Amino acid sequence: MGSIMGNRKTLLLLAAGVVIGAAGLLTFEATLHATSTDKFCTSCHEMEIPLAQLQKTSHFNNASGVSAGCSDCHVPREFFPKMVRKVEAAREVWGSITGIIDTPEKYQAHAPAMKEREINRLKANDSQECRNCHDAQRMLSVIQTSKAQRFHRALAANRKTCIDCHAGVAHPDNSI
Repeated sequence: MGSIMGNRKTLLLLAAGVVIGAAGLLTFEATLHATSTDKFCTSCHEMEIPLAQLQKTSHFNNASGVSAGCSDCHVPREFFPKMVRKVEAAREVWGSITGIIDTPEKYQAHAPAMKEREINRLKANDSQECRNCHDAQRMLSVIQTSKAQRFHRALAANRKTCIDCHAGVAHPDNSI
């Protein structure tokens, strides 16, 4: 009889662990999704400037109707790089909460350092977020200027990465 009660307790504990684990995983996934939306990214008023810059580009407005959002360029798709970037982004959220970058003026003052960090991140990962949408080999098969073809061949040969030439593509204003 004692063995049956022990087995029931074990099964109950196991079931509770599965339920708690599943709930935790679902909560974690929902939080990751919610903090990767444009609505979340632009919820701080100091983000009005980078959003306005993005909205002026072909990555936001184009004939295809496809629009890149904040996370398309700033949040890796792969799990571990995504977690690293989320931790790094906490610095920006903390800066907003503590008043370091909580106004457009303060944000602009810190923008060059933030931009440099982001460019360095993209150089280190071979502009993976660009490559999630753009394929260098396919770009070579479309009509391009000879200069663009030369640069994209260097890209395809791994001698350059997207951000080397396109650092201002989504935020063309030099102040960010």
